[in-house]
Amino acid sequence: MCIFTQPVISVNNTQIFARKSGNGTQFLAYQMSYESTVPNAMILPVPIKQPARETHVRFINLENYESFFKDLNLCFPFHSRPSIGCSSSAAIGTDLRVFKVGNYIASFVPTLADFDRLDSQFILPIGIWEKIPNYSNFGFAVFQLASGKLKPHPMAFEYQTDHQDLFFPTVHIHDGAIHESEEFDHVLYMQHAGLDSLVYGYDNADIADKATGLVRSKYPAGKYCNVAKSNGLINGDLLIHRNILRGEFANKDILIAAPGDPLTPTLNIRPWMSYFPWLVALGAIGWFFNRRSKLKKRQNQMVGSNGD
Repeated sequence: MCIFTQPVISVNNTQIFARKSGNGTQFLAYQMSYESTVPNAMILPVPIKQPARETHVRFINLENYESFFKDLNLCFPFHSRPSIGCSSSAAIGTDLRVFKVGNYIASFVPTLADFDRLDSQFILPIGIWEKIPNYSNFGFAVFQLASGKLKPHPMAFEYQTDHQDLFFPTVHIHDGAIHESEEFDHVLYMQHAGLDSLVYGYDNADIADKATGLVRSKYPAGKYCNVAKSNGLINGDLLIHRNILRGEFANKDILIAAPGDPLTPTLNIRPWMSYFPWLVALGAIGWFFNRRSKLKKRQNQMVGSNGD
């Protein structure tokens, strides 16, 4: 879900999108509903290219595309079943660069040591980070949030990474403590040409593909998503792949292996394999009639020859 710097009453309906750019960066978009009695901040750790710098992140404004995740969901139609449930800088008195991104105030913290450059209400005690040693080489996108019961527009950014896998920040810290497992209410969306090269044909919105373990979209993203409004996040020519996580899961980030080039699919005949039995049947019927035609022609020739 996410890491909050102050306790929250509730967090739900978390949706995350990830895509590799093909140029050494990953796009990430994030949206959730939350309730907080005090101004808060959400921290999204990401595996940043080292040595990490503030310029390794570019925040993306999705204020004009609030239906971003709604459109992604449209890529997965059900068949006869009910459904389941440009940035600009602004100085506000911190040493780190601060960005106004739509309704958010955002900062990028290159290393754990740089957190002391943020206002104290937007950081976690150092003891918390000591319990998550794998974040020692991470950077951290920080979004300041208003108090109340809200569902803000999606937050998004692009960051430089050496990670081969698609990365989803899903570690939960909602009450100042780290628990071994947490209740997940997540929908993960992703794009990668390597995944497109593996999948079979579309079955239904709740049936995982045999090759990837993810549900693939029926059509490329451009059929349902507004690529222009996504400000580069969505590739209209690629499929969308989805994984729904609801229930108790290990409290850790999620990596999705995605082999091959992220932008150019290789030849994939698997989507047509569902038609193979019909092709075989049609081929057999065609062979039968062709064979019968040849035999009939041969018989006519023999009759004509005997008549002569």
